[in-house]
Amino acid sequence: MQVKKLDGELFKGLVVYGFENLKANYQFVDSLNVFPVPDGDTGTNMRMTIEGGVNEVYNIHEHNIYEMAKKISRGMLMGARGNSGVILSQLFRGISKGFEGLDQVDSIKLAHALERGVEQAYKAVMKPVEGTILTVAKDGAHKMSLIANSRMTINEFFNEYIIELKESLERTPDLLPVLKEAGVVDSGGQGLVVIVEGMIKYLNGEEIHANEVEEKHEEEEEEFGYCVELQLELKEEIKSEEFKENVIQEQISKIGKGIFLVREDRKVKIHVDTLTPGDILNIAQQYGEFLSINIENRGLHEEHHHEEEKEVEEKPVEKPKERKQYAVVSVGTGEGLISLFKQLGADFVVSGGQSMNPSTEDFIRGFDTLNAENIIVFPNNKNIVLAAKQAAKIYKESKVTVIESKTLAQGYAALTMIDFTLDYDTMIEDLNETISNVETGQITYAVRDTEIKGVKISKGDFIGILNSDIVTSRRNRVDAVKELLHKSSASEKDALSIIYGKDVNVKEVNSIKKYVEKSFSNLEVDVIDGGQDVYSYILALE
Repeated sequence: MQVKKLDGELFKGLVVYGFENLKANYQFVDSLNVFPVPDGDTGTNMRMTIEGGVNEVYNIHEHNIYEMAKKISRGMLMGARGNSGVILSQLFRGISKGFEGLDQVDSIKLAHALERGVEQAYKAVMKPVEGTILTVAKDGAHKMSLIANSRMTINEFFNEYIIELKESLERTPDLLPVLKEAGVVDSGGQGLVVIVEGMIKYLNGEEIHANEVEEKHEEEEEEFGYCVELQLELKEEIKSEEFKENVIQEQISKIGKGIFLVREDRKVKIHVDTLTPGDILNIAQQYGEFLSINIENRGLHEEHHHEEEKEVEEKPVEKPKERKQYAVVSVGTGEGLISLFKQLGADFVVSGGQSMNPSTEDFIRGFDTLNAENIIVFPNNKNIVLAAKQAAKIYKESKVTVIESKTLAQGYAALTMIDFTLDYDTMIEDLNETISNVETGQITYAVRDTEIKGVKISKGDFIGILNSDIVTSRRNRVDAVKELLHKSSASEKDALSIIYGKDVNVKEVNSIKKYVEKSFSNLEVDVIDGGQDVYSYILALE
């Protein structure tokens, strides 16, 4: 259909199709994560953000474009997750402002609204970085402001718009060296391109098809119903140097998908999705004795998880009757860390972290459980700070201050030092100083081969991240921890907190503690069972 002017109903259709296209292809966007770690979530965050806008207008019919855009913007604002999601929500917020006072728009007014969207998005970020979704959106809006005219149809407008968005996306590695080194374009910019491609499909009456990456994922989800995780110790007769990981991997690949195999000395850890878990165990048992086995029916797990979510949503929340001077909200993941944060004084812990960023609405729900003059928030992740700040601006019942803790280690250190006897400004200043003095180390595993800042990384390696840089990649996890510590400023610090994840055993942690006490006699060492996923170790150096 050729559209001369865009009204509220047509705008809703564009957004819904943009969402559907991203929903079909968000995993491809996730895969563009610069770091080869198992928590790339840009596409996921953008999908959940725009879904908030779609849900807001799902059953609403409104021809006035400003009224429709305002509702969509509100839903996206509350559903915004991660930096990419917050920026996307602000883009649409600015677009809705550009429609103010209008029932429908032509190409000229649509171009003006896109420029308002870019202005709004840039304002939301304290230090905008070029080579990101911001640049892609800016370049697209600028081009359309130059060429849009009264004779241009909305179809022609979007055809020109997507050309510039794609060309700008291809230029992002030239603006951000880290993208060029990783061999990827900006994931947020790619997410915006996917959304606009969905809008064009709506105008052209085309069907939405999933990207190859997503199709493969969906196939695995449907076909391989059991998640098998096991650890085994090699048989005595098998010499370490003779054991070939690729042999067992090849055997397993015939009956399973999503294989992750890591060897540490004589211990082998295997993860695989399969329809026949018994066959996996039979293969593995040929090589050694089982140390642990966990088999999970993925379908039943999802069903149980949704039931738990439903119970939580239906549970009524009552504010305390007595109003406090201060309340603390912290983001946390892992049973151990969440429990610890509460023990340290967090009045509410927002569930989330690296692999699932909480939304603006999640924070506001947390604020609503409290009754305090002042609420202090610890996001504990650089990708959650913007959502926390957005929630702080929206919430009016308390003064909300976001301490920009960018790691769980920083949040933990700040919680141990918070002093409510100080005057407010001094307390906030001390908290900011505390997190600035914390050095954070993290250990996880690589999901692909790459090279970053001279560090060669192979899939399955354990990688050590110091603050925001990958500094080591080793086949052995303990070796990765040791090298990470030696590349840190551990010799200049006073204390080290070792927060270990759910995949780590106590014997390994104790061996690391003994090594630290021997190698860094200046450090007072504390070991904490965090129970977090994805990151085997989080190290807080103070």
